[in-house]
Amino acid sequence: MAKRDYYDVLGVNKNASPEELKSAYRKLAVKYHPDKNPGDKTAEDKFKEASEAYGVLSDKSKKENYDNFGHAAFENGGGGKGGFGGFGGFSGADFSDIFEDFFGDFGGGRRRSRSSSNNRGSDLRYDLSITLEEAYTGKKQNIQFSSSEKCNSCKGSGSKAGSSPDRCTYCGGNGRVRTNQGFFTVQQTCPQCAGSGEEITNPCGDCNGQGNKQTSKKLSVTIPKGVDDGTRIRLAGKGEAGTRGGATGDLYIFVNIKSHELFKRSEVNLFFEFPISIADAALGTTIEIPTIDGKKAKIKIPDGTQSGKQFRLKGKGMPFMRRGDFGDLYVQVKTEVPVSLNKEQKELLEKFRKIENERSNPSIKKFFQKAKDFWKN
Repeated sequence: MAKRDYYDVLGVNKNASPEELKSAYRKLAVKYHPDKNPGDKTAEDKFKEASEAYGVLSDKSKKENYDNFGHAAFENGGGGKGGFGGFGGFSGADFSDIFEDFFGDFGGGRRRSRSSSNNRGSDLRYDLSITLEEAYTGKKQNIQFSSSEKCNSCKGSGSKAGSSPDRCTYCGGNGRVRTNQGFFTVQQTCPQCAGSGEEITNPCGDCNGQGNKQTSKKLSVTIPKGVDDGTRIRLAGKGEAGTRGGATGDLYIFVNIKSHELFKRSEVNLFFEFPISIADAALGTTIEIPTIDGKKAKIKIPDGTQSGKQFRLKGKGMPFMRRGDFGDLYVQVKTEVPVSLNKEQKELLEKFRKIENERSNPSIKKFFQKAKDFWKN
């Protein structure tokens, strides 16, 4: 069966740029990759066909030969059948480099150089509980936790003083190893040296070659004004020490705000209920309420205030983080019906009930009118 034109295989024209060729191949490689199509012979063949086409067209000299002579340029010793795994036009090393450029380690995410990133220390979490008042004012909190830090004896190298790590015998110091899987080659981080390319042959006695030691740390943490429940504060470089020169991880402070006996919080606003008597609701009064800053504020309750009425005190809520303004405090009055009345109270209420008229209770009048209309219909 005759081979398809390489340009047709990739779906590009002869004037396609290297970037267009690369993009076209990548789409096909992702679509037909064997890992995504296990056991699919058709997909495997299309993957090989696309790889073969790209291997030729991505090489300037091979592309020129192909443009002049077509597939005949690689027949009879021209390089077409001596390639890696039957892929005409490029070797196994070429293919590995191309595929790694697109996908990095197969299954391992983006390509990373042999650096200390593989040996970065772990991030740590510290849960800190504070009161609503402390969230209002902000505070400095001393915390203590267990973590690892760089060994002073070996300065984090893991090797005994006066000695140095040797080249890793498994990967030859490359930090990466290649393995053949079917018709393609996979590059992976060396399992013996974790990508460092080095082996500790004369380990430090204080840290047993780890380069760090477990210790108890103390830190002073600044909790900003207005911090909310669930806020995460990152302290860069305060986590676990990295191994063999790796970067230190971070420490994350997760803030928990304790429940308050008076105030409920919603973002920067505060809410609470204030009970008043029937007499105060009907006749009006002035009440004195607490505020989160420990002070007091006065609210004038007008006569005829209904239960559930909400009053707003501007600027008496929580502070905005890193800003100079504040949220509001909302006070909801709740009318309390008296219980365990004495004889005099009952007599006065009976007298009041006899003399009150419908004008005093507009909501009651409106309800009964609706009920009468309902019964009539």
